[in-house]
Amino acid sequence: MTDRPFLQGVKVLDFSRALAGPFCTMMLADLGADVVKVEPPPGGDEARSWGPPFVNGESTYFMSVNRNKRSIVLDLRKEEAREVARKLMSRSDVLVENFRAGTTKKLGIDYQSARAVNPEMIYCSISGFGQTGPYSGRAGYDIIAFALSGMMSITGEEGRPPVKMGVPVADIGAGMYASFAISSALYRRQATGLGEYIDVSLLEGQISWLTYQAGYYFATGKDPERMGSAHLTIAPYQAFRSSDDYFIVAAGNDEHWRKLCDAIGAGEMRDDPRFATNPDRVRNREELEKGLSAIFARDRAANWVGRISAAGVPSCVINPLSSVFSDPQVESRGVVMDVRHPKAGATKQLNLPYRFDNYRFSVRSPPPALGADTDDVLRGIGYSAEEVGRLKGAGAVL
Repeated sequence: MTDRPFLQGVKVLDFSRALAGPFCTMMLADLGADVVKVEPPPGGDEARSWGPPFVNGESTYFMSVNRNKRSIVLDLRKEEAREVARKLMSRSDVLVENFRAGTTKKLGIDYQSARAVNPEMIYCSISGFGQTGPYSGRAGYDIIAFALSGMMSITGEEGRPPVKMGVPVADIGAGMYASFAISSALYRRQATGLGEYIDVSLLEGQISWLTYQAGYYFATGKDPERMGSAHLTIAPYQAFRSSDDYFIVAAGNDEHWRKLCDAIGAGEMRDDPRFATNPDRVRNREELEKGLSAIFARDRAANWVGRISAAGVPSCVINPLSSVFSDPQVESRGVVMDVRHPKAGATKQLNLPYRFDNYRFSVRSPPPALGADTDDVLRGIGYSAEEVGRLKGAGAVL
């Protein structure tokens, strides 16, 4: 076991805000990168004001994606602050921003400006639509990417309005793609010394997630329909209503199907040629669902889950969050961590969703207060206490 984080020594300059960029930089910070979060005055990242809920004035939204970072406030409208930004860029390995295309040039933190002071810079732009194309100048939000990508058209129930996901998956997906691309560029730079410009799009991230749904469209020329919890190419693989609640059955192959029928006393369905193979069940989905629904209405969800799971067929209840965090599997894996915040006090955070044999993750610092590290960051790049005072007096930093 080692205490050395994977990205120790990597310096990240984070001009992003809201969710996609901060999620990316938190992933990097969690693996050891030194992330300096650069925020604008007077309020910083707008996510600091997103709520309720707030805990002692701290936004739980902001805290969920900004741990292990340091915060500095720069007013990039002022030349003195731009000079600070140039010095930070010259000493950083990575820069992440999620402004609308063209904004960074106005602020003096665009890729060309960064490369001029640091040719080996890995610079990542996260935006709604990418840096080129007819939509590049538009503001891009999660729900816009989710809708334009086609993901919303296949999410929800047949005959009912389309719905978004319960979390901003376009933002989170883009942040994950960005962190993967940055880590890949860092790996290549070790061997070649080459910097890189990375252009990440929320829209294209969601399109990439279409996977087999896109394959269905390419093969048939037909738009996939909204199917609720059902699966386009596997059946039965969805939520069913019992006598008291919904639960999940996921019979992913023909052996599962036969075991399911035996477990629920549906021998006639097991022997029905309409349901013999998965393609048969998909083609006869309506009759399949009708038959299973009639059986499942006879008992409670928990009882069905117990019987079906005991037969070796994947099945589960549908947890609200209050049940998720008391689930014995979740508890045993240490999914939730206790983190001490200077203002919010004892708070809970989600742990990394992966484990290492030779490294144990821990939170080095809680989500930072606005500008909490301005003095330390400036001293770290050579500013004296007097110079920091002058910058504050000029309103360039806070």
